[in-house]
Amino acid sequence: MYKIIDESKWERAMHCMIFRSCCEPMFCVTFEVDITHFLDKIRKNGLSFTLAMVYAVCKCGNDIENFRYRFLDGKVVLYDSIDTSFTYLNKETELFKVVSVPMVDGLKEYVKLAEKTAHEQREYFTAPPANNIFQCSAIPWVTYTHISHTISGNKENASPLFDWGKYYEKDGRFLMPLSVQAHHSFVDGLHIGRFTEMIQRFLNEL
Repeated sequence: MYKIIDESKWERAMHCMIFRSCCEPMFCVTFEVDITHFLDKIRKNGLSFTLAMVYAVCKCGNDIENFRYRFLDGKVVLYDSIDTSFTYLNKETELFKVVSVPMVDGLKEYVKLAEKTAHEQREYFTAPPANNIFQCSAIPWVTYTHISHTISGNKENASPLFDWGKYYEKDGRFLMPLSVQAHHSFVDGLHIGRFTEMIQRFLNEL
């Protein structure tokens, strides 16, 4: 479900218009998160680290209103909730498939549903990406400090992208790069900052 925003009364209308006309309206920020507690919990519960991270970033993303704005048929809309989409590697072919899974309450419940959906899906791509999704991708082979993405040329594709790389140990803690790409019409550095705080709190308190 979503509601259409009346841009004539919307405080962010000017910001949206300015960045909507930019040549490249998306921007990306990379930062490190401490996954020490989270990693221990995931291992003890026998859960997929990657799918647990998909849940974590999408839950926190859903909790920030600005991450749920999208363009739809030329209008600005705000979704009630955003579902998940993630890349899943076929180890035999070394090709990935894009898997879409509804956002559900509960980490264990989500991971179970995501694993079932990923294993049963045979196609690499089932359909063009939906509007109301968060796109997630793990790059567990590289501890990167910056990431860039392919650009479709569609300036009104406002779905945030979440990526994370290979974690490493430092001074007894496990650290991992995490990236957020968002559309500047809806998301500012302030909101990225809020996300960094929320995701770190989630990882610490699971």
